[in-house]
Parts: sequence; structure tokens; C-alpha cells
Amino acid sequence: MPPPQKPTPKKAPALPDHKTIAAQFAAAKRAKEEEDTADTPPPTAPPAPIEQQLQSTARERRRANLEAARKKAYQSRWAWTAGFWVWLLCVHAAGIAYFTSGFLLTRLVLEEKSACDAPPTANITSASTSSSGGSPRELLLPAWEGKGTVDGGCWHPRTFERAVVVVIDALRYDFTVPVGDGEAFHDAFPFLWETAVRAPERAFLRPFIADPPTSTLQRLKGLTTGTLPTFVDVGSSFSGTAIEEDNLLMQLRDAGKRLVHLGDDTWESLFPGYFEGNLSRAYDSFNVWDLHTVDNGVIEHIFPLMDRKSEWDLVIGHCLGVDHAGHRYGPNHPEMTKKLRQMDGFIRDLAATMDDKTVLIVMGDHGMDSKGDHGGESDDEVEAALWMYSPKGIFGRTKPEYVTPPATAKIRPVNQIDLVPTLALMMGIPIPFNNLGRPIEEAFAGAAGNSWANLAAAERMTAAGIKRYQTSYFTARGIEQSSAPGSPGELWDKAEALISKGKKQDWNAIFVAFAAYQEETLHKCKALWARFDLKNMVMGIGIMALGVVALIVYVSQGEDDDAIDDEEMDAAEKSLELQGVKPDATAALSNALEKRLVKAASLGALPVFIGGVISSFVSGAGDWYRGSGLAALTSIAAVLVSMYEVQETALKVVPKTIWGWMAVVFTVSQSIGFASNSYTIWEDSILLFFITTFGFVAALSALRLPPGADRYLAIYHSVVFVLLGRLASFSKLCREEQMPYCTSTYYASATSSTSAPWQLIIPFLGALILPSIIKAYLQPSRSYEGLAPAWIGYVFRTGLFISALYWVLDAADNGNWIPGLPDKTLKNISVYTAQMVLGLALVAGTTAFMWAPPCVSIITSASPSQPTKAQVAILGYANAHGARYLLLPLNLLAACILLSKPMGAGALALMAWQMLALLEVLDLNNLTTSPIGPIMLAVLGTFHFFKTGHQAVLSSIQWDSAFIPLFTIRYPYSPFVVALNTFAGQILATAAVPLLVLWKAGPKRKRLLEAVSRALGVFVAYFAVESLATMAWTGYLRRHLMLYRVFNPRFMVAAVVLLVVDLVGIVVSLAGVRCNTMAIGDVFGWAE
Repeated sequence: MPPPQKPTPKKAPALPDHKTIAAQFAAAKRAKEEEDTADTPPPTAPPAPIEQQLQSTARERRRANLEAARKKAYQSRWAWTAGFWVWLLCVHAAGIAYFTSGFLLTRLVLEEKSACDAPPTANITSASTSSSGGSPRELLLPAWEGKGTVDGGCWHPRTFERAVVVVIDALRYDFTVPVGDGEAFHDAFPFLWETAVRAPERAFLRPFIADPPTSTLQRLKGLTTGTLPTFVDVGSSFSGTAIEEDNLLMQLRDAGKRLVHLGDDTWESLFPGYFEGNLSRAYDSFNVWDLHTVDNGVIEHIFPLMDRKSEWDLVIGHCLGVDHAGHRYGPNHPEMTKKLRQMDGFIRDLAATMDDKTVLIVMGDHGMDSKGDHGGESDDEVEAALWMYSPKGIFGRTKPEYVTPPATAKIRPVNQIDLVPTLALMMGIPIPFNNLGRPIEEAFAGAAGNSWANLAAAERMTAAGIKRYQTSYFTARGIEQSSAPGSPGELWDKAEALISKGKKQDWNAIFVAFAAYQEETLHKCKALWARFDLKNMVMGIGIMALGVVALIVYVSQGEDDDAIDDEEMDAAEKSLELQGVKPDATAALSNALEKRLVKAASLGALPVFIGGVISSFVSGAGDWYRGSGLAALTSIAAVLVSMYEVQETALKVVPKTIWGWMAVVFTVSQSIGFASNSYTIWEDSILLFFITTFGFVAALSALRLPPGADRYLAIYHSVVFVLLGRLASFSKLCREEQMPYCTSTYYASATSSTSAPWQLIIPFLGALILPSIIKAYLQPSRSYEGLAPAWIGYVFRTGLFISALYWVLDAADNGNWIPGLPDKTLKNISVYTAQMVLGLALVAGTTAFMWAPPCVSIITSASPSQPTKAQVAILGYANAHGARYLLLPLNLLAACILLSKPMGAGALALMAWQMLALLEVLDLNNLTTSPIGPIMLAVLGTFHFFKTGHQAVLSSIQWDSAFIPLFTIRYPYSPFVVALNTFAGQILATAAVPLLVLWKAGPKRKRLLEAVSRALGVFVAYFAVESLATMAWTGYLRRHLMLYRVFNPRFMVAAVVLLVVDLVGIVVSLAGVRCNTMAIGDVFGWAE
């Protein structure tokens, strides 16, 4: 028996080319002539007019039926193509979700709660005291009146009956200490420093270090629970999920204390039902444009409460003006000075109302960077201020040099979680069960600074609570505690051994020993919570990797089936179909690929997903979502098998030209570079190098063209492409790691978030020049016709001009250029102006694009050879597809220019010019089907992400853009506006992908949809590879020192960008191509 032969993959039948159609047409014509000769009787009189009319009607009917059939076939092909891209979006979402679920850190939240009658030291005895039966707690601190009660102090003698906590959002430590450098944010809030120096027994000021992420919601969780919110909590920054674990406010409420809240409404979301409704006042926290409403509301309502101290036990006032001034203007702005001075006066007046039973605490929840933003872990973002005051005079310093507050935040900082045990013990309530902080020295050292017994007792009680929590956490996780040298267990035993009964205690040593235990336990918990779910991470990387492979194979499937533009072939094919002869039964295979892929994806995914859901319910595990990961893998496998059946050879994936290799090198080299933190930090410079390299090679390639206009134009557009990139590179927003080798130019200064007056000219220049440049690119193909002159020359230009006017109004409002104007007048005018531009660009623009005819004009003139006959010329015919589709990205461009700062508007205008130059370079060098076109478009989009004032860090998100067209936060409009501002470069590049195929495409060009889908595939592949690489490197470098400062933010940006590109590709690019093709087909007839 011969050995089995390897089955040969099925080869897709070739699509009919021009020669095939011509041969079929000739054969059909001969057969028709022979049939007419055999059946036709001898010549008779010409047919009657009625017969001619019937024949003409029949031909028109057949022609109409043919057009309808072609239109229906196109709509079906488009639907299957869109279905394929929806499937790919789901694959990317599944891969990202799986990796994220395993990577972003989480911790187990324990349900235990501390109780007043169950101190953590109740069951702890040391070796030196167990024989005598003494209680170590009593050894450290004698019994006090009311011991074990809330009124006397549950675990420690109570110091205060009431507390007033004022949170000044984003109060950076250097805002509160004397600096003397003349900056607007320095020396405007001196009261905290002055009182700490003048009356150290009444007040102290120390740096207050926040744990990243430095967003308000995460910081409030830490300030009330004493735990470390993990990075995954960032996802709930805007939802405000209620805190259910043990916390300060829960302990106060359970003890019967009355709580009042004024200010930021985030507290209401975190602690619903905790506050006295008749006394509390909550205000919207996200309107960063409003500097005064929240602060004025807090000030207005807090002072009457100071005269009614019997009605409350804790008052929380959360002011937002400093934070909003930073977001809107940056710290180095006169408005910041005004706001800090307002807070200085407010705290002065509030301190004067305090009595001996009340403690006043003023703190920042985080700091702000040089632009006024926060969210990351830079020094400026984590260094806040903490100030405590009471006329009772109980605060002390353990060393004389500690009397003067630290000059910088690097000296004697306090962890923010340390406030939790400090306030709990001072108020006489139990320390929350999950607390990891330690008591602040000044609050327990006594006015003379020598109350070491009290300080040691507070430290030991807190450490005992931490030990209890650690034991419960390790038990719940099934982790065995270590007693190795240097471990928390060993440090605890050493600290307990220092306690000796009947002898004079070394209180200082006891305090230091328990403090060392707390520090090591905190370090241990941070390492413990940095545990990653490697199984989910590998699953996510696997899904993304297979998705990239499927996308690359899909792109290579039809690279030999380029869009065809042949009038003679189209006429022959249409004549055959009008005669009832189909050119080839296999012609429909051009749309069969996407249909097969969607069916294969569905058959591969649904059974596994349904099986996973059923299995999770049967087992009771509740992990139904795991079926989605397996479904994604089986779905991709089915798609790959389906494509392999029609794939001729795997070698089609390998590039065959220098341009193809350049596309691969640009994509792969950048993805490999993400393993380096310095490469990631300087990514914008790398992208500029890619742009310059492409332009240089394109100019050299143009020299191979025959001498003439095409060669010179190709060189010209290549040079323009490079120069525009260089010009755009002057718009910079430097990240902290780039200092001092980078100078920010996006704003007025490195410490501002507003534009300089000279920058306001840039949008006006764009309105003046950009429409004329677009016209210049349309005129050579005579396609500046139809709607184009009116829309581009007037509507688009007017929108750009109004956008420029908006930023003048905004600058006038920020700078108070017109002092006598009523408050918010300019703000109201500017918001309505912005709404007008967005309505013009997105609403009117979309409507015009959907219903606009082709950008052509028909001119009738006398024929030169036969003056009695008319000659018809269609201007713009050769670029009918490209000229009309161009209106769609221009509408998006107008919206994005409005939503970007003036420097960003200039960068986007340059990007539009670069895209037009790129289209010409590709056309003149015959590269319209090369993968280098989509790759360079992707490079441009990413490059201009950086040039519009963004970096791969959370703090660069321009949240104030949400208030350009809105007065307050409104869903879903606010997130949509922020997304347009943040990802304007990538969105515009995605919308422009079809132009790579449609530019210089006439009405009769075939297979445009397939060519556009392949171009979109190459474009998305760039971002998919980028997302996969950042995902892989972030997972591999998960213990790297720069993980949360560099690698993790870059992964998050890449993941979000990929999903945005997928979504825009479907909703804008493919939908725009469908609308465009149908408009062209309805006028000129359907080419396929």
C-alpha cells in the first residue's frame, strides 16, 4: 500500500480577469449572431415604433434589475465584512480583559470588624509576662477612667470628643512651607507653617505621602480604611463604589457618633447613608472649570456648625478649588495664588473656633505635577501636606530638631494610612480591622515630647491590630507565615521580649521595635498584593497573539486581488449580465471569505462559550467568564483553519518588497523597544525618526520614476511629509522622566495648563491656510467640485475659525481680560460656541456626508471634430471616491481641533496636511496596495497623540476638555469628548485609512471594499502588535522598579487605543465606505 499522501489545500478559484470576461463576451456575441442568423426570416420592414419602445423598456428593466442585484450583493458583502471586524473587536477585548484580570493587582477584603470590647492585645502575652499572668497592655499603660468604652477610649485613652477634618484636594506639601522663589504656588498659604513654628504644642505640619494611584477616590479609601487600594481600583474612579470593609466612619457610626459632610460628593458615594442629611451638603466634584462653588459651599456651611458643636461629632469638609485650579490653569498661575490665599484665610478663621475638646485636621489627599494633574506616582503627585491643630496643646516632638516642620517632603514624611490609627485612638474608637498604618508621633508624645510610655502603648496596640489582620489574611489566603530572621514574626517576638514585668521599661526601645514590625509588615503586604494571576495573564497574551496571527493571515489572503479600474472590462461584464450570461460563477468568491470567516468564528466560539456558562452554573464556581477566553481561542483556531483552506502558501505572509520590509521593521522594532523604559519614555522621538526615514526613502524611490512632473511631485511631497513632521515635533509635553532634556511647549510654561497668548494665533492660521491646502490637493484631479467648494471653502473654514474664536474666549475668561463682565458670561458664550462647532462638524457634517452627491461637475460643450454634436466632460471623475470620502475625516478633524488646545490644533492641522502628502507619495510611487501606507498612517496617528499634549501616563489626560462643550459632567457626552481629545491622532488616522484605497479611484473601480478591509487590517495589525508587545513586556517586567511609572501606563494606553481603533474602524471607516460607495454607485452605476 503506498504511503498516504498529504492532502493538498484547496485552491481558491481565480477571479475572472479582463481577458476571461472579454473571451466570454466574444463567445456569447458569436453564439448570439449565429442564433439570429438561423432564426431570423428574410429582411422585412423595420419594427414599428411600439416594438422599439417595448425593447427599450425591457433593456431598461434588465439594467435596473442588474443595478439592484449588484447593490444588494455589495450590501451583503459589507455586512459580512463588518461582522468579521466586530468579531475581531471581541477577540481583542477578550485578550485585554483576561490579561488585565491577572495583572492589575487585587487584594482580598476581609469582612472582620474591630470591636471596642475586643482589643487586639487581649490574647497576647509575652514570654516574660506569661508566668506571672499579667496583662502586657496594663504593663505598658495603667488603667484610665472609662477604659474599654467609647467615652473613655476603647483601646487607648481618648484625647478629643470631636474632630473637624478639612481635605484640601491636591494640597502639595511645598504649597504650605516658605520657599521664597516667587512662584505663584509658593508662600500663599503660610498659616500652617506659622502655627506649627509659633505654637508647636498646638500644631504640627508634616509631609503626607500618598500611595499611588493618586486619584481622589483611591486616596479616600486609604485615608479611611488604613489599607493600600490597589491599581485595579482606578477602574472605579468615576463610579464611587461604596466602601464595605471596616473603616473610620463605620466605627464612628457604630459608636453612635454623628457625622457631617460638606463638599466633594465622592464621600456620599463611598459612604451612603452615613451623614446627617439635614446638616450635610454635597457638591459635584468633576466640574474642574468651577473653582469656587464647592469651596464657597464648604465655607458657608461649616462656620454655623462650629456654633452648634453639640449636634455633631465629626465634620468633614472637602474643598476642590486648589485641585481644579491646577487642572484648569496649572499651579503657576495667579488663580492658584488666589485659591491658596482663600484657603489660608479659611483655615485661620476655622482654627479660631476650635476648643480643647476638638481637633482640627487639614490635609491634602494627593499633590499635583508641574501641569496641575495627578494620577501617577511622581514625587509631586504623592507629596501632600498634613496639619493638626488644637488649642489644648497636647502635640509634642521627640527631638528638638523636629520642632520646625520639614523644609521638603523628603524629610520625616508620614504615610497617609497613618492617619487612621492616629485619629481612631485620639477619638477613642477601635482601629479599623484592615489598618496597616502606625500612630503619628506628635499626637502621642505629649507636649514635652517625652511621653514615651503613651507613645509605646499606642504603637503596640496598633501593631497588635496589624498582627491580627495579618494572621487572618494569611489564613484566608492559605499562606504560611514565616518566622525567618528579619520576618514580621521574628520582629514581633523581639518587640514583645522587650516588655519586662516589674522592671523599668525602655519605652523608647519598645516603641522603635514595634514601629520596625509595622514597617516590615507593610512591606510584606505590598509584596503580597503584588501577586499576579499568571494563568489569566498567559491566557490574555495567547488570545492576543493568535488574534494577531489571524489578522496577518487575513491581510495576506487577497493581496493579489488589487482594486481594478478598467472601463472596457466593466462594459463587457455588464453587457454579459444584461444578456443573462454570468461571467463566472466563482466571481462571488470575492465576498465569500468574510462570510466563511464569520461563520467559522461563530461555530468555533458558541459551543465552547455556552459549555463554559453551563459548567460554571453546574459547578457553582461562578466563573462563567472563563468560557469566553476558551471561546476566543477556539474561534480564532476555526478562523485560521478556514483561511488555510483558501490559502495558497504561507509564503504570502512574507514581504516581497523593501516597502513591505520597512513596514515590518517599523512595527516590530517599536514593539521590541517597549522592553526598555528609556525607549518608552522617548517614544515620540522614535516615531519622528520613522517618519523621517520613510520620507527620505520615498524621495530616493521617486528618483526611479521617469523624468517629468510625477518625479518632481513625488520628491516634493516626500520632503513636505518630513518637514511637517519636524514642524509638529515642536509641540511637546514632557513627562517627568524626560527632564531636564526636554522643554514643554504645549502650554504657556512647564508649570501651566493654559496656553500662551501667542499660541492663540495658531488656530486662526489653521483656519486660514488648511482649507486652501486641501483645495490644492483636490484640484489636480479636478475633484474640487460639487459639494467640496462649499463645504471645505466655507463650512469647514468657518468651523475652524469659530474654534479659534473659542480659545480666545477661553483665554479671556481665564485671564479676566474684561474685568467688568458679569461672572460666567464668557464661559456661557464659549460653551455655546463650542456646541455650535460640534453641531456643525458632527451633526451637520455627518448628514451632509450621508446625502451628498459625488464631488464632480458635468460640463457640456461642442465637439471640436463634430460641432453639431455635444461633448460631455465629467470633472472629478478620476477621484470620485476619494474626494467625496475626504469630507468624512475632515468633519472629525474640525471636531478634534476644537477639543484640543491651540498647540494641539496646530499639530492636527499639520497631521491632515501630512496625510494628504502621504496619499500623493503612495499614489505617485504606485504603493497604494503596499502595507507601508497603513503602517505610516498608524505611525502618524501615534506620533500626533504625543504632539497634542499627551503622554503614556494617566496625569496627561486633559480632563478639562470635558467642559469645552458642556457646563457639567453629562454621560455619555463627557467621556466621548475626553476620548476625542485624548485619541484624536489615532481616530483621525483610522478614519483616513479608506483614503489609501479610494484616493484617485474612479467610479468603476472594483473590489474597493476588499481593498479597504485589507488596508484596515494592516493598520489595526500595527496597534494589535503594539498592544501584544506592551502586554508581554509588562507581564515579563512585573517586578521592575518602573512598572507602574512606565510599563503599566504604556500597556493601558496601547490596550485602550486598540479598542478605540477597532471601534472607529467599524463605526466610521467601514460605515463611511459603505455610504460613499452607495452614493457613487447610485449616480454612476454599480461597478460590481
